[in-house]
Amino acid sequence: MTERLSTSSLAGTTGAAADDRLPPARFAFDRHTWKEIAHLLANLPAALLGFVYIVTMLSVGVGLTVTVIGLPLLAAGLRGTRLLGKLERARARMLLGVRVDEPSPLPLRSEHGFFAQLWMSLKDPVGWRTVLFEFIRFPWGVLTFSVTLTSLFVLWPVLPFIARGLANVDRAMVRGLLSPSDELERRIAELESDRGVVVDTAAADLRRIERDLHDGAQARLVNLAMGLGLAKEKLLEDPDAAAAMVDEAHGEVKLALQELRDLARGIHPAVLTDRGLDAALSSVASRCTVPVRVTVDLAERPAAAIEGIAYFTVSELLQNVSKHSGAGSASVEVWRSSDRLLMQVEDNGRGGASLAGGTGMKGLADRLTAVDGLFVVDSPEGGPTTITAELPWRDRTEADAAGSVARR
Repeated sequence: MTERLSTSSLAGTTGAAADDRLPPARFAFDRHTWKEIAHLLANLPAALLGFVYIVTMLSVGVGLTVTVIGLPLLAAGLRGTRLLGKLERARARMLLGVRVDEPSPLPLRSEHGFFAQLWMSLKDPVGWRTVLFEFIRFPWGVLTFSVTLTSLFVLWPVLPFIARGLANVDRAMVRGLLSPSDELERRIAELESDRGVVVDTAAADLRRIERDLHDGAQARLVNLAMGLGLAKEKLLEDPDAAAAMVDEAHGEVKLALQELRDLARGIHPAVLTDRGLDAALSSVASRCTVPVRVTVDLAERPAAAIEGIAYFTVSELLQNVSKHSGAGSASVEVWRSSDRLLMQVEDNGRGGASLAGGTGMKGLADRLTAVDGLFVVDSPEGGPTTITAELPWRDRTEADAAGSVARR
């Protein structure tokens, strides 16, 4: 499965690179050559505009730093450089065929106040790289405009080769100075997305707990209070009826306690806290409607948060096996590989499971992605179904151990 995914990804990457590859330069002028010439001739006005803006912004902003408006002006100017960078990326994309991702935008408002937002703008790496780009581009723009214009009349037979060489330097400058910091920008975007998933998941869990309490244990406790109140009124008038009502209330208490235990198990089971994943997953497997073989190969326990996510992931997957798979048997394997905790749930059912299948697996995938995890489904029609989940391994801390002792 992994090899197929890797091969597919590699093929996609190779195809994208092939799409971006330019035809070789040649004596005959084609549309790529004319686009490069247009870009090089437009370098001078674009560079002049950018250079004037940068010099004015820096001189005014830095010169007025002795006053209260200097730093805000400089911060506003740096935000403006982002617009210059966006225009240059668009021009390079249209004329040079350079595809550069847009950097993540700065937030318009900061939850920490004006000074935090000011500092964020002043240290913006995208803005400062654009400043450097415009400084370098001014003499380069003068040079490319002069060489291209002269070659257009004097050296036109070899102009395609000259234009390709000069345009390649422009491509390198755009990629080097105007592209986002790939890893950092990608990570920021992932964290922004994951934060929303975590917030939504926490809100959904709170609503589920509230609903379970309201519809289950709370309703039984209300009935219990009413029954005990009626029994108290009949205690002297009809002791036998009062005794029957107390006996019924006793049964309600047992049911309410059982529902509270089930709810607590759904929040964080005691067996997981006390004995770890092996015992907890064995307990879940014993309640599954199909025979489940559980194998947990862990020399030590992971952090409590990772352990909890692993437990609930396998628990929900086994519920799906019971409800949807039509399987005769299933297996659960949990092991550690380097700095990853891996879980694999397999069944011999009818197959056809997918993240869009409406069985809650999309939610599981989102939850694992929010903590740098991975969720892969391999379920051809007719089966078998193999679902592999990965979580980052974090060692158990003293705080986890203390929390376990306190819960006991």
